[in-house]
Amino acid sequence: MELGLLYSGGKDSTLAALLLNDFYDVTLVTAHFGVADDWKHARDTAEATGFDFEAVELDRDVATTAVEQMVENGYPRNGIQQVHLHALETVASMRFDAVADGTRRDDRVPTVSRAQAQSLEDRYEIDYIVPLSGFGRGAVDSLVRANLDVESGPSDEIRKADYEGELRSLLADEHGADAVNDVFPAHEQTYVTGFLTPR
Repeated sequence: MELGLLYSGGKDSTLAALLLNDFYDVTLVTAHFGVADDWKHARDTAEATGFDFEAVELDRDVATTAVEQMVENGYPRNGIQQVHLHALETVASMRFDAVADGTRRDDRVPTVSRAQAQSLEDRYEIDYIVPLSGFGRGAVDSLVRANLDVESGPSDEIRKADYEGELRSLLADEHGADAVNDVFPAHEQTYVTGFLTPR
C-alpha cells in the first residue's frame, strides 16, 4: 500500500517514516507555497535516508489567510494549524492509500482531532495514520539519538522544509521583519542529515 507522509526533513517526520517503512511504500511529501525553495532541504534528507520524495505546491491563498490570522492572534498556532490541515487534504487527494504526519502525543500544534481525521478518511477513502501519537518528546528524542544524524538549533538558523519558513517570509513581506519576532516565539528546530549507521 502506498503512503504519503507529510515531510519537513526534521526528526519527527523522519522517525515516522522509519516506523511506517515496514508496512507501507512510503513517499515523503513536502508541501510548500512556492515562496522559497526550502522544500529542497527535505528532498536532500529523503535522498540521504533512501526514501522516495515528492514536493507538492499548496494554495497560496491559504498561506495568506494563515499569515493574517497569525497577526490578528499574535501567535502562530491557528495559522499553522490551518496550513497543516490544508496540506493533509492536498496529499489525501493524491494517489495514496494512506496519509500520515509526524505529530507527537504532546504536540500543541499542529494537531488533528478525531473528527477531522475521520472526515479526511471518509471524504478521500484513505487511512490517516499518526505513528508518533503514542510517543512523548523523551521517547522520540531517545530513538532519534540512537538512529539519526541531526542538526538542531534556533528555528531561524536551521535548515528546514516545514511551513514555518515560508510563513515567516510572507509575514515579513506583508507586515515587516519585526512582525515575525512578535508572532513566532523562539524555539528549537531539527534537520536530519542521515542515519548514524548504514541501513
